[in-house]
Order: sequence, then C-alpha cells, then structure tokens
Amino acid sequence: MVSFDVGGLGEFLREQRRAARLSLRQLADAAGVSNPYLSQIERGLRKPSAEILQQLAKALRISAETLYVQAGILDERERAEAETRAVLLADPTLTARQKEVLLQIYDSFRRENGIPVEDD
Repeated sequence: MVSFDVGGLGEFLREQRRAARLSLRQLADAAGVSNPYLSQIERGLRKPSAEILQQLAKALRISAETLYVQAGILDERERAEAETRAVLLADPTLTARQKEVLLQIYDSFRRENGIPVEDD
C-alpha cells in the first residue's frame, strides 16, 4: 500500500465536486458529513476514514476505489482488480453460479500471470 496523501486527495475531491457542480455544502449534505469537516478534507487538514471516503464517492457518483487510490489506501492495481470484480458481480444477466465461475477463471488467469489472488 501507498502512504496516505491527504493534500492530493483534497485537491482531487475539490475537482470532482466542481465537475459535479456541487457546492461544498451540497456535497457535505449528500455525503452526511459536516461542511467544516469536508472543507478541512479538501484543504488537506483532515484524513478521512475509508467509510467517509465511501460516502463521498457515493455522493459524487464515482467509485470508492478511485478515492482510495487518491488517498493512498489502494494502489492502482488493487483498484483495477476491485472494479473488475464489482462489475462481474453487478451484472444482473448472470446467475450467481455464472458469476462464481467467471471470478474463478479471472483468478486463474491472474495466477497464471504471476499476480497474487485474494484466496492465495
């Protein structure tokens, strides 16, 4: 894992908030955090928990993994794996068994390429 980058995270959050055309107060309300606390996060003065990052991601309509990478909680490779798994599991056209088999195949390819898998 990478070290926590509070300043970079704050800048990224501010950019995402502005791109979503939300005021600081609107994002704080949507994420269920206080306006001053969100302001401190954006200015790099506070280190939010993974739970707060998840709430902010939901309010911004971006993946929590994206914020985890920005915060240094996940590296890019971990984010890509998590998002791939989430997409497979979220497909409503597949049965539970089909999803399980797809994840097993995905894991076998990763092992074949020398990449550690969660179960290992």
